[in-house]
Amino acid sequence: MRHGDKINNLGRTHSHRNALMSNMACSLIEHKRIFTTLAKAKALRTYVEPIINKSKNDTTHSRRTVFSYLRSKEVVSMLFKDVAVKIAERNGGYTRIIKTGNRQGDAAEMALIELVDFNEIYSNGKVAKAEKVKTTRRSRAKKSTTTSPESSESNNEQ
Repeated sequence: MRHGDKINNLGRTHSHRNALMSNMACSLIEHKRIFTTLAKAKALRTYVEPIINKSKNDTTHSRRTVFSYLRSKEVVSMLFKDVAVKIAERNGGYTRIIKTGNRQGDAAEMALIELVDFNEIYSNGKVAKAEKVKTTRRSRAKKSTTTSPESSESNNEQ
């Protein structure tokens, strides 16, 4: 019986589960979004959010603590350099899980987990978008660039 057991074991041993979560957390921080099963995404959220919260305080101790979970120098530096700057004012909820349907082979529920502040679609206008220039298939009438007769006379007098 699993009375009071709140962790989803994902059918793996403790060491395998830790390695899986570490690798998925590194991929999430590096690529800003990953596509996985819903169960793994929910387990990853509980694993990675305290790590991201730890990155707000850029000290040697917090870097070493985060490194003990992630085991990748490049990802740790990316977390403290890029991600921590964007989430500095956010109090929590650093990830978003979007259900994407079922996998064709085994009908497993699939999901997209992403870092909230790195999605331009849902950013509520915080990221300035380049406006698209309106174009037509036919050319528009060109405005005349000829000078008026008065201006041409003044040019001749000089």
